[in-house]
Amino acid sequence: MKETILSLCPIYWEDYELIDTGGFEKLERFGPYILSRPEPQAIWDKSLSEEEWRKLSHAHFAKEKNNPEKGQWKELSKIPHNWQVKYKNQDGLKMKLNLAMTSFKHIGLFPEQAVNWDYISDTLKVFPVKNPKVLNLFAYTGAASVAARACGADVTHLDSVKQVVTWSKHNMEASGLEGIRWIVDDAMKFIRREVRRGNTYHGIILDPPAYGRGPDGEKWILEEQINEMLKLCAQLLDPNQHFLILNMYSLSFSSMIAANLIQSNFGDVANAEHGELYLKDKYGKKLPLGIFYRFRKV
Repeated sequence: MKETILSLCPIYWEDYELIDTGGFEKLERFGPYILSRPEPQAIWDKSLSEEEWRKLSHAHFAKEKNNPEKGQWKELSKIPHNWQVKYKNQDGLKMKLNLAMTSFKHIGLFPEQAVNWDYISDTLKVFPVKNPKVLNLFAYTGAASVAARACGADVTHLDSVKQVVTWSKHNMEASGLEGIRWIVDDAMKFIRREVRRGNTYHGIILDPPAYGRGPDGEKWILEEQINEMLKLCAQLLDPNQHFLILNMYSLSFSSMIAANLIQSNFGDVANAEHGELYLKDKYGKKLPLGIFYRFRKV
């Protein structure tokens, strides 16, 4: 049986641009500001010179010597503490960006995920249930939550970091919305309770990190826990009308692993798609940024 593995790249961005990649870094424009930061998968050469990168960059993320995952932003020219970008394909969707919120390279937005925001919007626009219940786990700064809420969904947004949930509230308000249910909790603990309560959701969005900690220090290791989490999600997903999106960013994972996980926990699903998400720089180089699996029954 022939199987198609997709490679998806967002096409509707105006406030975001991947300018160049290489040398384990990426050069990106967010609105009017250009940032350079680490990217472990950019193992090829840069198209622009180091001098050109320095001239273009408003800020650069400097890694710690003993911990390449942590560091601090170095401003190379004037840049505001906070600023916003909007997503062209969804009216009103605005995201706040900030260089100083964490000691990591992240600034509050994963631009490649725009293809999944579109999937959420396209699905909910034809959904047969009014105000479908959507659960967003590991929800970070909430772009997917806002996209779902904009289409009338009853959204539960969960993240283990209170500061990030507060950030998500700002994104909801900046997008002219209200009514998202906010939860600061460990994702595994929460869905176990939801299963015991007999609750169900029409949509589930999962974007788990490779490693993480819950609010009380609970340990999350993707390889060890994602299978159990999907077992629980299979009990939470409405059997009649539903959608599910699974994203995973791990250098050792392929989308076939996601396909096996879904098949073993959900059986045969309708309208399944899986593959890689990527961004393309101005010089044609494609930067892979994780795998996805998604399906829907509407």
